[in-house]
Amino acid sequence: MGIALLSAQRSKDNSTQVGACIVNAENKIVSVGYNGMPTGCDDDDMPWERTAESALDTKYPFVCHAELNAILNSNIPSLAGATLYVTLFPCNECAKAIIQCGIKRVVYFDNKYADTDGVKASSMMFSKCGVTVEKYTPSGRALTIDL
Repeated sequence: MGIALLSAQRSKDNSTQVGACIVNAENKIVSVGYNGMPTGCDDDDMPWERTAESALDTKYPFVCHAELNAILNSNIPSLAGATLYVTLFPCNECAKAIIQCGIKRVVYFDNKYADTDGVKASSMMFSKCGVTVEKYTPSGRALTIDL
């Protein structure tokens, strides 16, 4: 989870920085990601607002979520059976990608949108598709990161 928390700090999103780290069955890191604009889109030229008169003036149509970036950045041919550590509970769109690529375990740090339909849909899909989901609990080892 420490790597996911560190990855989140790379995000230019000033309201919701999210990081993700995927590990294989041997707990070796195979990918990381954070929420950001697609490759080739200059972060400084894109909108980062949460609300605006037009959706095109907000971040939502453009930002790639940390989970999707981690899946796309993977350095192995298959993520089947892998574990995803993520700082924010996945949205329904990311849940579909997580399921489709074969990740079987999701460990999340925070679920601040638990009451939204998107997160409820994620939980339903994970349950129906056999993806184990658990809230991160520290192991007792020191992990201090100021976000």
